[in-house]
Amino acid sequence: MTNAPIPFIDLGAQRARIGAAIDAGLLRVAHHGQYILGPEVKTLEADLAAFCGAKDCVTVSNGTVALAMPLMAKGIRPGDAVFCPSFTFAATAEVVAWLGATPVFVDVLPDTFNMDPASLEQAIVKAKAQGLKPKCVISVDLFGQAADYDAIEPIVAAHGLWLMSDAAQSFGGAYKARKVGTIGHVTATSFFPSKPLGCYGDGGAIFTDDPEMAAIMRSLRVHGQGSDKYDNVRIGLNGRLDTLQAAVLIEKLKILGDEVATRDDVAKRYSEALCDNVPVPVLLPELVSAWAQYTVQVPASARAAIIQAMKADGIPTMVYYPKPLHLQTAYKHFPLAGNGLPVSERLAQEVLSLPMHPYLDHATQDRVVETFKRALKAHA
Repeated sequence: MTNAPIPFIDLGAQRARIGAAIDAGLLRVAHHGQYILGPEVKTLEADLAAFCGAKDCVTVSNGTVALAMPLMAKGIRPGDAVFCPSFTFAATAEVVAWLGATPVFVDVLPDTFNMDPASLEQAIVKAKAQGLKPKCVISVDLFGQAADYDAIEPIVAAHGLWLMSDAAQSFGGAYKARKVGTIGHVTATSFFPSKPLGCYGDGGAIFTDDPEMAAIMRSLRVHGQGSDKYDNVRIGLNGRLDTLQAAVLIEKLKILGDEVATRDDVAKRYSEALCDNVPVPVLLPELVSAWAQYTVQVPASARAAIIQAMKADGIPTMVYYPKPLHLQTAYKHFPLAGNGLPVSERLAQEVLSLPMHPYLDHATQDRVVETFKRALKAHA
């Protein structure tokens, strides 16, 4: 068996498929020269909204800004509590702290890695006990699968909160009859190059059915402009998506549905091959995952050795995320649900993501599986 390295995400294979169309789009932008909020931005926003069924889409410069602007639009401020999982990337909580509000950390479920509704209830109790004003829940659709919204949405409604879906990893998926982008009061996503829908740099988008909120966010992304950029009616930021990135995304969106279906096939083959060896991802009934990552759980004591053994055979792996947010230096002083977040802490020590992309052919996938099984047997 060859040990030539394989890519963790094969963007080159995708480029071989649609590179000519993307290059033509980039050249069109170069010819018309409207590099900031050019016509491709408006086209992309319409295409994205149509793809998922949202009434409005506001493109932005990156996924972090996509999370921040809805909080700004809703007036989140010091004294407010915003609930988010601890087992996720820092951006989810970072934007809350930017505004002087308090992120309150919630545990996740051991099988889907998504927000635990019971822990959310505990976190709301904790926030109120500390004199905070519960305002918003930021659910995270981790690794591509939507959170359990049938369980989360009644809690949000019962406490008079609003819901933002962090779909940085799940755009292209669906929760039962609802496509990602139509869940919650607002949905935020990222177009970082490694995402299921990624551009050639940074980018993001916000989806909502609230026209007033969409208008406010369009103002916010251009420094809080009113009638023009020199009429500042609110404190905003520079959050515009480059026209060149919009041109890339217009072409990539055309094949996203096909790529998500192929990712699902790859995930099924992984699970069939590995389910007797390790805990594999659990996909809830009637859900479509975008499969941003394919993540198994291995013994914590063996993970480092497994990673090194696979690397030696040319198989890359990733650990998302090695330390939950509530244990990180910048966030450890913020409140958390109950007396701790044991599932988040355990998963951080056990998760391991295998190569996942829609161009992973059977032979290469079989090589990943066999290398993983061999490393697991040797070190677990």
